[in-house]
Formats: sequence, structure tokens, C-alpha cells
Amino acid sequence: MNITFHGAARHVTGSKHLLQLKNGTNILLDCGMFQGMGEHTDNMNEHFGFNPKKVDHMVLSHAHIDHCGLIPRLVSEGFSGPIYCTPPTLDLARILLLDSAKIQEQDTEYTNKHRKRKDLPLLDTLYTEEDANRALKQFKTVEYHEEFNITPDVKLYFSDAGHVVGSAVTHLTVTEDGKETHITFSGDVGRYGDMILKSPQNFRQSDYILMESTYGDSLHKDIGPIEDALLDIIKDTCINRKGKVIIPAFSVGRTQELLYALNALELRGELPDVPYFVDSPLSLKATEVLKDHPEVYNADVKKVMKTDADPFSFKGLRFVESTEESVALNTDPRACVIISSSGMAEAGRVKHHIKNNIHDSKNTILIVGYCEPNSLGGHLMNGDKQVYIFGEMYDVVAQVHVIKSMSAHGDYEDLLHFLSGQDAGKVSKVFLVHGEYDVQQRFAQKLKEKGFENIEIPFQHQRVELGQYA
Repeated sequence: MNITFHGAARHVTGSKHLLQLKNGTNILLDCGMFQGMGEHTDNMNEHFGFNPKKVDHMVLSHAHIDHCGLIPRLVSEGFSGPIYCTPPTLDLARILLLDSAKIQEQDTEYTNKHRKRKDLPLLDTLYTEEDANRALKQFKTVEYHEEFNITPDVKLYFSDAGHVVGSAVTHLTVTEDGKETHITFSGDVGRYGDMILKSPQNFRQSDYILMESTYGDSLHKDIGPIEDALLDIIKDTCINRKGKVIIPAFSVGRTQELLYALNALELRGELPDVPYFVDSPLSLKATEVLKDHPEVYNADVKKVMKTDADPFSFKGLRFVESTEESVALNTDPRACVIISSSGMAEAGRVKHHIKNNIHDSKNTILIVGYCEPNSLGGHLMNGDKQVYIFGEMYDVVAQVHVIKSMSAHGDYEDLLHFLSGQDAGKVSKVFLVHGEYDVQQRFAQKLKEKGFENIEIPFQHQRVELGQYA
């Protein structure tokens, strides 16, 4: 039995790990899109590093695009097997993948207009809505804590990862030559004390662990309550400077947290009286999915709902659906708050909003989550004075603020807590994935201090034989 790390290897995005059994069965864990990898991004998304036709089964940890975003391309290139996930993940994947396909088509069309003017070769679309619809027919749902046989020799078990609605820790029990091997893929691990969701659950004792490490060297406790940080930025930008606050935010998870925090300000009677726009049709649909799954809410949200039936809505909030309405925001002179996807500002409507507001010092661009260093959001977060948007250079004149503590990824204390249920001496090996290499090296040291002796940080397309560590 071996595993090959085809994505999120010494980087955060592009999650995909291929497990191959002795009998030739191939199980793919996630099939995510690379984001923010600079000039290499498109090429990395176009080439898997394996033959999709030879993959027999796929397991999806959750519906974020860096974990599911290449499933339509996988299917278009010949994968015909089942895709296992939790029911909420399917609900989200249905809207996310169709939206992603639309964005692929629209952004390619937009970019090609500019390339055509410059007499440059035109680009192909990564995948289409038709590809996404075909892929969705292959999804099969498995509930949390339901043991399910993928094959006679492979059992699948999901527990709650606490990252976004439906996110799962994947536990596989593989039987080969009469011996059981337990493999756990953490997916993305949420936070203990999350604003909306229940905390991550402990998982079964494992022989091998694929462990995310996004914030493996960081603590999120760098500011006070998120509501207060938002309030200060909105007051300063919208009230004092009469500007706009542009917030790149993932449609799933981050947008709902922002709405919940803004609603909390309204309940306190402190929400500034300005328009609030969520410019993402997907965010509206994702918010409805979250409302459809109240079983994932933590005790605090349930308490709020006793007096406020909809904790994701407030006065002045408007969801923008049509392209025409979105474009109209560019010429709207009012001070306002615009929440729009994507979270790394690599695609979608927010890229246009940043382009149209980055030139004015009265405006603020607020980063509220992880951004790949080479993404537009990453460059802004890192303080670059000039950035490329749609192939054109722009001076960064608008103010840029960062609220790291809104991350849906656990910090290193959360990650260590997540692993605390394991007997470290019984774990043959921990593979660190979904993290930048320097961060992973520091997190590996923290794991060694907790008794995990055998730790590896795999590189892109590295294949590892699992039995040699047993």
C-alpha cells in the first residue's frame, strides 16, 4: 500500500492524495484546485500527475474549492467512480462547483478579451458547467459516525472536523493480508470555540495521519472580539472617511461568520447605519445551506436563536445576485461594506471591486482569512505597494487591514488539541499537508515534543510506501 501526495504538499491549496492498495484499488482523498500559485497555477490545475481513469473511488473532506474544485475536471478526464462525502458537503458542493464552473467560464472570457487585443493566444476553460453537473451525479453521501464499506477491504468513517458545515475527518480502515491499517486524513481542522460551529471531534486511533498544518506555527489570539475589530474598521472607513470596506471572503464559512458578527453588533445597538452588500449569489445559497443544517450549530448560536430566529441577517443587509447590480456598486458613491468572494481575491466579483476601489485612500480592503502568498489577497496582506489585477498593474492606495483570528482553521493549539486523543507511540507516521513548508517545519517540532516521533513533510507528487513504517 502506498500514498502519493499530488497537492497541498508544502503548500496549502490543491488538496489531493492518492492511496493505492496492493490489489490495485485507487482511492483519491480530495480533488482540490490550486489557488494563488502565481504563474504556475493554471498549469498545476490542468495536470493532475495521475490518470483520472485509474481512480476507483474518491472521498471528499469538505466543499471548499481548494478541496473539491477540480472534481469536474477529474470527471471530464475519465473518472467514473463514486465520490463519498457528508450530506451537507454535497449540498454545498452542488452550488460551489456550479458557481466555480461559471467563474471559470466568465474569467476565461474576460481574460481572453484582453489577450485578443494584445494578439496573445487564447486560453481554454478549466471546466464547464456541463462538467460540474456530470460530476455531481457521482456523489454519494455518508453520515457522520456511520461505518461504510467502500470495498470489502476498506471501511470509511467520518467524524466532524468543525471547519465548515459538513466538514469531515476521514478515517479509513484498510485490510491487507489479514492485517488492519488505520489511516486518518484530517481534512481542514476547525477551531475549538468557533463562532458558529461545534468543535472538532476526536478521531479513532490511527497508524498513519495526514494532518493539515495551515497555522501550525501561529496563535489566533491576536485581537479582541471580532465584532469590535469589525466595528472599528467600519466606523473609521465608512463614517469617518466616507469610504468603502471591501472584504474578500469565502462564500462558505467566512461570509456567514461575518454576517453573524455584524448581526451581533446590531443586537448590541452598535451597527453603523450604512448599506451592507453580500455580492455573491453563491454566498446566499451557502447561507441557506447552513440554515438547513442547524444540527451543526454550537450552543452559543442556539442560545441567540431563542431571541433572534435568523442570526445571519440584519437591517441594511442586501444580497446582490445579478451581474448588473454588482457592476452598479462600482459607481455607487455611498459609503458601504461589500463582502464578496473569493476569499483569496483570485477570482469572482471581489477582484473587480478591489480593482475599482484600490486607488482611493478613503477605502479599506479587509482580509479576514488565509491567503496563499502569491494570490492577490496574499500580496495585499503582505503589504505590496503594487499588485497585478487581470494582468494590469495597480498601485495600492487603499488601506489594507487583516483580521487573522477569523480563520476557520485551527491554530497550533487547536491542532495539538485535535491530536491529543491519539496515543502518539502507536502512530507509525504523521504526514504534514496543507501548509507552507516553513510553517510545517516548526509544527513538526511541536509534534515531536508531544511524542510523535516519525513525521514527514511530503513534496509534490511524492510517493510513500506505508508498510515500511508499521
